Amino acid sequence: MATGTIRYWAAAKAAAGTAEEPWRAGTLAEALDAARERHADRPEFALVLERCSFLVDGRQVGSGDHSGVTLRDGSTVEVLPPFAGGAR
Repeated sequence: MATGTIRYWAAAKAAAGTAEEPWRAGTLAEALDAARERHADRPEFALVLERCSFLVDGRQVGSGDHSGVTLRDGSTVEVLPPFAGGAR
């Protein structure tokens, strides 16, 4: 398992109630599942994640299946919700 930081922006930050937090996971899918569990008391968080795009260490990883996106120690995951004027 690797460890790193997950950063939330705009609506994702509001839904999570924090700007960033640590993660411990092997894949992006695992890190996002753990984040959903941590914020289970905030149902809007899971809804916001469904609309987000993700960057891992500055690299766009798309919106598909994230179980194949391997995370390394020290990786930063950016959670980017659609911004004004963007696609939903």
